[in-house]
Amino acid sequence: MMSDNLTANKLAALAHPARLAVIRMLVKAGPAGLPAGKLGEPLHIAANALTFHLQKLAHAGLITSQRQGQFIVYSAVFPSLLELADNLVGACCADSAEKCGSTCPSIGREPDSIEFTAKGP
Repeated sequence: MMSDNLTANKLAALAHPARLAVIRMLVKAGPAGLPAGKLGEPLHIAANALTFHLQKLAHAGLITSQRQGQFIVYSAVFPSLLELADNLVGACCADSAEKCGSTCPSIGREPDSIEFTAKGP
């Protein structure tokens, strides 16, 4: 289980509308990720501001980057995002399955068993 300090750091990194938008775009893009230019254009963010936001997310372990030719491609770190979500709501039904019913994220899996399966296009 993620410590409260680590959870707070990850949430702090997400605590900006631009960073939330970047995370959503990268999650939607899947493991292949997106180059920085494709992130900044639709969000109308200047390159230097985008770099700042990407660094915050990377420092929190929520995204990674890799050079592909002349581009830097950013990808969501799905295990980290899923662990964060699980840390926030994963114990919702720990003492009573009636709290959230069929929407419980813990139904049908062992605690702390977070997986991400990459899906192709």
